[in-house]
Amino acid sequence: MVKMDNGSSMAPENRRHEILTGLKLGIGPGLGLFPLGIAFGLLATQSGLPAWAVPGLSIFGYAGSLEFLMVDMMTAGTGLLAIAVTTFFVNFRHVFYAFSFPLHVVKTPIAKVYSMHALIDEAYAVTAANPTGWTSARLLSLQISMHCYWVAGGLVGVAVAWAIPGTIAGLDFALLALFITLTLDAVRTREQLPSLIIATVAFFAALLITPDQIIFAGMIIFMALLTIRYFTARRKGGLYDHAGN
Repeated sequence: MVKMDNGSSMAPENRRHEILTGLKLGIGPGLGLFPLGIAFGLLATQSGLPAWAVPGLSIFGYAGSLEFLMVDMMTAGTGLLAIAVTTFFVNFRHVFYAFSFPLHVVKTPIAKVYSMHALIDEAYAVTAANPTGWTSARLLSLQISMHCYWVAGGLVGVAVAWAIPGTIAGLDFALLALFITLTLDAVRTREQLPSLIIATVAFFAALLITPDQIIFAGMIIFMALLTIRYFTARRKGGLYDHAGN
């Protein structure tokens, strides 16, 4: 018998099954992360960043949208304070993920820290679509596999950038295209329409208030409106109460 992180015993064959299940669940989003990682590696290399920066950001930063922003900030010589503030607001949405993400199944401290580090949009989407049956082995194998897809894609992107002459224009649009696809997929359900409306309001408000800093201001407004929505829905017994919170 094998001792699991949550303190229960699991036969080796069951543990193997859980790992394989996590790996299978990671194939779909992984096939999206891999080409996006290639675009990131190409963009970073063509922007003049050293080769080590791509796996470095992919392993220790591991936040697709932030990593694309980091390329612009690093090449522009942006100060550490501005980078830190931008990182905070870009990734602040992960606070809301914690309300329903099955992190509680991971008990080992190091594994729990990694699971929090690897909590990306795609990992959350998979757990939200499959809300039950999670174990530590299944969750960690899902997140590790997705992380590997991203890192491998970045390394392939670096190799491609070295192999081809000249530059490829439009790579910075890859992330935008991904989020457009995710948005269209999300709004197929009425439950997600309020979030789309909030994002739209935040964008146009930022466009009017600070047209030169739309992303930064838009994220602040978006997070503020999401916070208001959460506590309003919480009082009404709606939005997140079905998750047991």
